[in-house]
Amino acid sequence: MSVHPDLHQRYVRACQNLGQPENPFIADVLREANKNDKIRGTKGITLKIAGNNHLVPVQRVTDDDLRVLASVLRDTVFVTGLDLRCNVLTDAGAKHMGTFLQENSTLQYLNLMFNDIGTSGAELIARALHRNETLLYLRMTGNKIGDKGGMFFASMLQINSTLEKLDLGDCDMGTQCLTAIATALTQNKSVKAINLNRPLLYSQEEETTVHVALMLRNNSSLVELHLCKHEMKNFGVERLCEALNGNSSLRYLDLSCNKITRDGVKFLGELLKRNQTLEILDLSANRIEDDGAIYLSEALALCNSSLQALSVVSNNISGKGLVALSDAMKTNVELSYIYIWGNKFDEATCMAFSELIQTGRLKPNCTDVEPYEVDGHVRLAELSHGLKKHYYWTPSCGEVTNNDANASLAIAAVSEYFVKIPIFVVLQS
Repeated sequence: MSVHPDLHQRYVRACQNLGQPENPFIADVLREANKNDKIRGTKGITLKIAGNNHLVPVQRVTDDDLRVLASVLRDTVFVTGLDLRCNVLTDAGAKHMGTFLQENSTLQYLNLMFNDIGTSGAELIARALHRNETLLYLRMTGNKIGDKGGMFFASMLQINSTLEKLDLGDCDMGTQCLTAIATALTQNKSVKAINLNRPLLYSQEEETTVHVALMLRNNSSLVELHLCKHEMKNFGVERLCEALNGNSSLRYLDLSCNKITRDGVKFLGELLKRNQTLEILDLSANRIEDDGAIYLSEALALCNSSLQALSVVSNNISGKGLVALSDAMKTNVELSYIYIWGNKFDEATCMAFSELIQTGRLKPNCTDVEPYEVDGHVRLAELSHGLKKHYYWTPSCGEVTNNDANASLAIAAVSEYFVKIPIFVVLQS
């Protein structure tokens, strides 16, 4: 067994050499890493230096702190993951990270979500990935890199052939860079999952959705696509469905928080009758109503044998539509996860889902409602289960082991490395 260097001692020496005061939070994490590494032997580890840890004293990581940390980890082969979410890193810190990514050959996972990295920082990190051949998963979530910053990542996707997962959600990107990213993904064969949530779009023409649809016609490697808060309407859904009729790779489609109505869901229903690849469909926070729910239930009951998870949370569906979905589950044996909270429950709905749970057709951990009885009437209570509860946060103590709150993790196997930070659907090799 190889003997790994003492990370804490290297950090102390680096602080002295660079004239930088020690960050006690970083020092504590590195001490614990030494212990973990001795337990795990030669196994790679992830350093979790998240600034939103409320269980221990935290001194958030600054640009100068990152400069020291990067010098310590530059040649450390057993650190394969670095979680620096919710700190105070700026473009200056991104410069240190860019240099580190060009020199390090072992880091596979990097989480920079919710720092203060802007356009120039995005350029430095994206340019570093032109040469980096090891990073598999990058989270830039919540850094306001803007449209120009997003363009640098679009350019990177034309060159990098290693990155498999990229999260650019909540980054204030615009029409130009979304179009460029969709164009780059037409040729990119390595990216398996991409998050483009909540761009800043000022047009009602849905040009970006049209470009994403064109990409899906040609891309045969993308497994997961997040298009939450894209101002998408029925026209955009129709374009996506047309493209997905010929797509045999996409397994997870997130269309939550858009403006999809029953007319848009009619296209999705027709798609589900023909598409046998899609496994997870998230329609949360749209307005599909009863008619939309019935379109879905008809497709699921009669034709579809691939969809495993469906979320229709907060869609203004009443008893008629919800009962239709519960009836579809009686004939469709593949659909195992369904989320319905935030709709209009009547007694028929409560009875229908109570029956599904009591008969074992719907497992209690595979839905977000739980039946209970009061005054002789069945009611439904909310459970904290869903497709992506831990998108923005993970428990500070220990690993996330409860897949009930992140159904996308339970639907397929994932490499042990990526299960540490559950965001995207789990990818099979």
